[in-house]
Amino acid sequence: MSPSRSIGVIELSSIGIGYLVQDEMLKAASVELLIARTICSGKYLIVIGGSVSDVESSVAAGLSIAGESIIDHLTVANVHEAVFPALGQSVALGEDEMDALGVIETFSGTSVLAAADAAAKAARVKLFRIHVAMALGGKGLCLMTGTVADVRAGVQAAADEVRRRGLLVSEIVIPRPSKEMFGDYL
Repeated sequence: MSPSRSIGVIELSSIGIGYLVQDEMLKAASVELLIARTICSGKYLIVIGGSVSDVESSVAAGLSIAGESIIDHLTVANVHEAVFPALGQSVALGEDEMDALGVIETFSGTSVLAAADAAAKAARVKLFRIHVAMALGGKGLCLMTGTVADVRAGVQAAADEVRRRGLLVSEIVIPRPSKEMFGDYL
């Protein structure tokens, strides 16, 4: 995904309405379907990408028919390029990249994407995992590393973004984590 692209996300409490909303979003504008799936707790998550105006139109169309099933939604213009490799869990860390560890935990899968984007834009952190809802009871989890100062700044920006949405579970900075904490990412 190019750095000039926008993403839109809608998280719904109904799978059936999720299919309806997804169809409406794809018909409303020229967008690319990036993720569309059921997630934990019987919810449905839709993530689309495209130009800012197309994404805004698509999300507006989806929201207009979603009714009371909306849990969370988001539009991010010019999403940070580090978000998608971390979301795809395709980020490997080198031994020299295992520094401070930052953790953001959210009540929704959508809000963790907002958090990750905010962290990456606010500080020189490396996002290495964004986990959206599956096997988390519908929560979101973002892991990042960098210098202690950068991780503190990234976690603060992410937490502020999620706190505004009322969906923050935890914000953690571990200045000197054990190397085993990074074992799965080497």
